[in-house]
Amino acid sequence: MAHPDDAELWAGGTLTLHAQAGATVTTALPRTNERRNQEAAAGAAALGGQLRLLDELTLSTVRDLLTELRPEVVITHNPDDIHPDHQQTAQTLLAALPEVVITTGYPRRVYTCDGYHNLQRDGRPLHLPVIVDVTGVWDTKMRALTQHASQPIAEHFAPMAETPGRLHGGRIGVRYAEAFAPLPVLGQLPATLHL
Repeated sequence: MAHPDDAELWAGGTLTLHAQAGATVTTALPRTNERRNQEAAAGAAALGGQLRLLDELTLSTVRDLLTELRPEVVITHNPDDIHPDHQQTAQTLLAALPEVVITTGYPRRVYTCDGYHNLQRDGRPLHLPVIVDVTGVWDTKMRALTQHASQPIAEHFAPMAETPGRLHGGRIGVRYAEAFAPLPVLGQLPATLHL
């Protein structure tokens, strides 16, 4: 992810569900100032995961991280997200994928997450056909988000989480959900029963 609160905001419920199911959940993002790094570690821990900070977001650092961790699943931003940092993060990850997948066989699945107001750069809604019910872990997601005390959580980020959470939840008949889009990995979209 691009920023310390992005994992919690866009995929916190889904990451919590995976952690509760026994998966190792790692949030990776570029290092920032010490306070934000500490908040990111606390947010990752609240979701049941761990944090990995990259000294810089480059093709090499992302490739090395993926090669080391060999994740089954990766969640990133949409390359057409309206935020330029999100775009850069997604594009760097996508550029690293071919070599890593050919070398290691991982990740097996890659998904993009929601973004600001569910919009991409051209103003169209993001296409997010994979919807995960996070109603049962919504409080955990929000608790993780509040770990980012240096940010305007109550005024800005909590409502930003609430609105798409209810929107995606309504699409599948539950209170809260998070939505994702699968990306091809070396031209394949593998079948799966979960993210």
